[in-house]
Amino acid sequence: MEDEQTLQPGGEAVAPARRASPGSECGDEAQRPNPEKKQRCRLDGQETKASKLITSSASDFSDPVYKEIAITNGCINRMSKEELRAKLSEFKLETRGVKDVLKKRLKNYYKKQKLMLKESNFADSYYDYICIIDFEATCEEGNPPEFIHEIIEFPVVLLNTHTLEIEQVDRADTFPQVLKRVIDWMKLKELGTKYKYSILTDGSWDMSKFLNIQCQLSRLKYPPFAKKWINIRKSYGNFYKVPRSQTKLTIMLEKLGMDYDGRPHSGLDDSKNIARIAVRMLQDGCELRVNEKMHAGQLMSVSSSLPIEGTPAPQMPHSRK
Repeated sequence: MEDEQTLQPGGEAVAPARRASPGSECGDEAQRPNPEKKQRCRLDGQETKASKLITSSASDFSDPVYKEIAITNGCINRMSKEELRAKLSEFKLETRGVKDVLKKRLKNYYKKQKLMLKESNFADSYYDYICIIDFEATCEEGNPPEFIHEIIEFPVVLLNTHTLEIEQVDRADTFPQVLKRVIDWMKLKELGTKYKYSILTDGSWDMSKFLNIQCQLSRLKYPPFAKKWINIRKSYGNFYKVPRSQTKLTIMLEKLGMDYDGRPHSGLDDSKNIARIAVRMLQDGCELRVNEKMHAGQLMSVSSSLPIEGTPAPQMPHSRK
């Protein structure tokens, strides 16, 4: 989980505690060398006198804009839930969610306004699509290690990161048939050729366990395009600073102020709801990126400091000998 430090790149910059006024602006006394001299932060997304367009590298934190972000974050930390909702409404942002989510949303909105140049550069290298996969597999009470899971549902939902529109793929009967249909559909969408994309799952098991076992049962090699993915539970926990126990699908929806839409434990409905969470996280300023991979048959974590790389174009895997 990412640590939250003062002026940390890509994270929140937290100012020391100060007294806050209940209005849209809050005063901040600087070191108190002169009681009359005060710095002020604005939560309207506009430039203040100390701000300027950033032309230096993202690691140059001497720019006054980073101090503004720190001061503003301190103001937001002291806001009540009602004040947060009022300010989000003023900016025409989503007002649903628990207080910590509302604070994160407002901080990221303000930071995005201040670091517009950095954000625009990032957008050029980001995924065009995120492919959400949530297998339904056979299971046994307690899921003993020796139990062989078989995939019984292979739903795929595609999220356009530019328009935030969601669409789904049709399903087939047997696993090799549905895998081929999914791959053909992904090729039709030009994923990995014309468009940069990544796979996203709700946890580690979909790729590291269910797909791995099913490929062995179907005498297929593990598909290269499925070797790296975004585990949304990790991304959610790191972004909103919550423990693993609060990253289950229904809890994530609840904390974001949303209800489950559809039939629970339906792979397709689960995928659609996971996509809704991904949309909200992107709107809140989260940079969803690959954080897990399969290497030599083992599950491994991927560092968030690595450059964003697109997933290879999908190809039907060869049969095992």
